[in-house]
Amino acid sequence: MKPASFEAQMRTRAFARVLGPYIATVTAVLAIRLPETIGLATSLFAEPVLAWMLGALMLGGGLVIIGGHRSWRGPLALTVSLFGWFVALRGLLLLAAPTVIRSGVEATALSPTATTLARVFFGALAVVGLLLTYAGWFTEPVEARPAVSPTTASVA
Repeated sequence: MKPASFEAQMRTRAFARVLGPYIATVTAVLAIRLPETIGLATSLFAEPVLAWMLGALMLGGGLVIIGGHRSWRGPLALTVSLFGWFVALRGLLLLAAPTVIRSGVEATALSPTATTLARVFFGALAVVGLLLTYAGWFTEPVEARPAVSPTTASVA
């Protein structure tokens, strides 16, 4: 499989430069301060307009990533695209069925096992954010090589 075009790789790296530090920072803080943030989520759901606004912002942000990043070639591009879809779907769920998210938060708060699993999940996402940061800031795109056709191979 040939690599994505140079322009697509540069777009992926631009998204990774922004999303990587964001994901690493927010999810690391969530992993460390999870019990406190569960309290924030409870306050969020106490005001339905806040939950609706957050859902609208998440849906919009996810759609910006989906619309601006259309490449699925390679692990970096796949991660960026999946993150866009994840954010958009969570935003849609928060708009359409906020009680589903609320019940998930409440179940996590009530179960020590669920809290530990959530911390591990957010810690793993923080590592993904660090990998995106590294790939976005410190790697170079792979040059697209022209495909070798049978006629080109026989001339050489």
